[in-house]
Amino acid sequence: MPTAESMLPVKTMQDLVSSLNEAMGDSGLGEDLCTVRQVKQLMHSYVSQSDDWVQHAIYHEGSRYTRNLVDDGNGKYNLLILVWGEGQSSPIHDHAGSHCMMKLLAGELDEQLYAWPRDGSLELRRTAPLRTNSVAYMHDKIGLHRIGNPSLSTRAVSLHLYSPPYNMCKTFDESTGAAVQSTCTAQKLTNLMASSSQNYACSAGFTTDPTMAMPHGPAITST
Repeated sequence: MPTAESMLPVKTMQDLVSSLNEAMGDSGLGEDLCTVRQVKQLMHSYVSQSDDWVQHAIYHEGSRYTRNLVDDGNGKYNLLILVWGEGQSSPIHDHAGSHCMMKLLAGELDEQLYAWPRDGSLELRRTAPLRTNSVAYMHDKIGLHRIGNPSLSTRAVSLHLYSPPYNMCKTFDESTGAAVQSTCTAQKLTNLMASSSQNYACSAGFTTDPTMAMPHGPAITST
């Protein structure tokens, strides 16, 4: 397996995508903690430059935060650019057993980490501010979380890696701990590694109420 040091320098988003593909190959992240650390190091090594990704950070006024596909990782992972409107946040959610790696490209986000519900309640363990070029890692073994843009005047842009990609997850009510099973559908707007792009309509309406928002993975429709 190639090491982060043996790979070409990660100077652009294109370099990052190529390095991630090389690091994970056909396996994705799996259970290999060395690969998880390597991927996190690669995400750290890229210094955000808006010229790299601004044309892919598609946002529709009046909609939920958008999810723009960067790379599909041969089905073993996917890489998405998310644009968060002012004051928008996800609900509390899990990741269906998948690894979640997130890098902040612009703006600021807050991550709230929760323990899995016990006795009908959710325990907030910590709140961590994320600033430009910060990298965060999440897995169901750690707990649940909610991501939100605290700014009411500035949008935020983040890069998310999910391995493996998932199409079902759970969202949780903060006051009761009740879970709702949700269906996830990827919104494929652009692909940095492809010569053509595909578009999928986003049917969700805008809301700043976190209980009505959608997880920050692929688009969510409650079942």
